[in-house]
Amino acid sequence: MGQNITINPITRLEGHGKIEIFLDEKGFVQDAYWQVVEMRGFERFVVGRPVEEMPRIMPNICGVCPSPHNIAATKAVDNVFGVSPTPAAELIRRLHLNAFLAEDHYVHFYFLSSPDFILGPNADPAIRNILGVVDKMGIDVGRKVIEIRKKVRSIIRLIASKPPHPESGLPGGCSRGITEAERVKIKEIAYDNLEFAKFSIGLFKDLALKNKEFSELIANPAYSLNVNNLCMVNGQNQLDFYGDTQNTMRITGNSQNQEIDRFAAKDYVNHIGEWVEPWTYIRFTFAKKLGWTGLEEGNNTGMLRVGPLARFNAVDGMITTLAQIEHQEMLKTLGGKPVNQTLAYHWARLIEALQASESMVEIAENPMLTSKDIRNMNFNMQKEGIGAIEAARGTLLHHFKTDEKGFITAANLLVATQHNAGPICASITKAAKAFVKGPDIREGFLNQVEMAFRAYDPCLSCSTHAIGGGLNLSINIRNHKQEILRTFNLTQRKNTTL
Repeated sequence: MGQNITINPITRLEGHGKIEIFLDEKGFVQDAYWQVVEMRGFERFVVGRPVEEMPRIMPNICGVCPSPHNIAATKAVDNVFGVSPTPAAELIRRLHLNAFLAEDHYVHFYFLSSPDFILGPNADPAIRNILGVVDKMGIDVGRKVIEIRKKVRSIIRLIASKPPHPESGLPGGCSRGITEAERVKIKEIAYDNLEFAKFSIGLFKDLALKNKEFSELIANPAYSLNVNNLCMVNGQNQLDFYGDTQNTMRITGNSQNQEIDRFAAKDYVNHIGEWVEPWTYIRFTFAKKLGWTGLEEGNNTGMLRVGPLARFNAVDGMITTLAQIEHQEMLKTLGGKPVNQTLAYHWARLIEALQASESMVEIAENPMLTSKDIRNMNFNMQKEGIGAIEAARGTLLHHFKTDEKGFITAANLLVATQHNAGPICASITKAAKAFVKGPDIREGFLNQVEMAFRAYDPCLSCSTHAIGGGLNLSINIRNHKQEILRTFNLTQRKNTTL
């Protein structure tokens, strides 16, 4: 009655979680739950620390996406100190963020998602991994991925000391400037990276969009979800990862894609609500104008999606030329907005990598990048600050309150996977109902359920945090009496993103 099966190769996500699938009396899926079984602690143990330490502490939440936490925390600290960064400091921050976004999107595409559509969701698990991808595409592609990651991460290291846990953020600026010799090297890397971004989109079109099986999965209703979209936009409703002066946020509806809310990040508490369920440690978010309506999709849902596909829907266009061309092609191919096909996240993600790469070139070409004016120290303490950016996985907010001496009294984090938690649950339920037919299922069907959350690129360490270690994802299949019929244990896993 409780058969344990070890699935190898390991599931491709970051963090600790499990899926509970409930069957009815006939053996069909009645419901499914995606549970995060970690407890987050950062909001509590930063209390009492000097607020200026947050850009150094917050990147330790996760080694996968430390740069967005560094930059969001830095923007929040700017607001606590009542200062804006100098133009040169903002350029350096933008370079840091765009370099990270390009590199991180490559990681997800090549390491985590490409095995599903390059090798196929039903491929032998022994080869359905990055090594299988390299074997099919050729060793030269593998070398390109490794080399470009190394180059782009060298820019992050230059700016912020080390890519895993960057330390560049200071109130009103950054910790070091860029020399002219460094700018020349950055420019060289930026152009190389731009070529790789174009190569990656071409590869996706050739190996994924022209793949009949994967194209059918994109269009499969099991991978479609009708929810709202949240992201930051500039004054022209274009995608700006760093944000405009107000850090303007926009929510578009899930049916006609019309704007249903717009607000500055500093006012997020009046527009984004948080909800807690007893069966998971992750908090859900929702649009306050629509209210919490549970984990049901539809025209009346309050659930929000963030990340590449949500940004694709919520913006009117991209901020760079080549990315805008690709944006229009995706729009035309998939039949207009909103694009609710969850697997389209992968395409949108590569378009964003292209925008980030183009932005890196523009910044590297800007002579202001080498200005020595990298710090504004005209402080006017406010005792509260909110920083917002678009991280690789979606909208990220850091909210700090301090006492009169600048020590943290309260902190709140709204991270991308927290916004996506509700949609991930709903996506998994739809996929399970479509692909799981009774307890005797094939591994490929299980992987198709996993693909429903893998598209979001969830980072559970960011959204929750636990003491301990070891990655553990298990899937339980239960009958209508809630008795466990089969358990799939995906244990002893390592982080494939390195």
